[in-house]
Amino acid sequence: MTTASQRDPSVDEAAIRALIESIDRGLHRKDLAAITAPYAKDALIFDLAPPLSHRIDAGELGAWLDSWEGPVERESRDLDITVGGDLAFCTGFFRVSATPRAGGHAAWWMRATLCLQRDGGDWRIVHEHTSVPFRMDGSFQAAVDLEP
Repeated sequence: MTTASQRDPSVDEAAIRALIESIDRGLHRKDLAAITAPYAKDALIFDLAPPLSHRIDAGELGAWLDSWEGPVERESRDLDITVGGDLAFCTGFFRVSATPRAGGHAAWWMRATLCLQRDGGDWRIVHEHTSVPFRMDGSFQAAVDLEP
């Protein structure tokens, strides 16, 4: 049996990057099972849409995916992964782009923090926080034009 002190952090980091990429591929295919599989069943999500927090809800996620024509693309940039035993966190940026069914094109960068826990040898996301800054000029508009 391998103990936490014997683990190679680069192996864990590669596994976490692969997990994030599997979500990206799932978004592209609009595959709910692939998107939700890396999350713990009780994962707490703080994302862009109301309410302030929620759990994974395949029905709501499916409705969101259905609001886009074609694939939803997500790419990551500047991911920094820190592993300590059976816990890890990842910070960086995600760029989402897709075509709304109503037409046009939507694309934005968002900040992301993922907290993960090892579960039976596999990593699971237990907490996710994504956000976009908003304009501090009184308009409160989301600053979706920013890039890392």
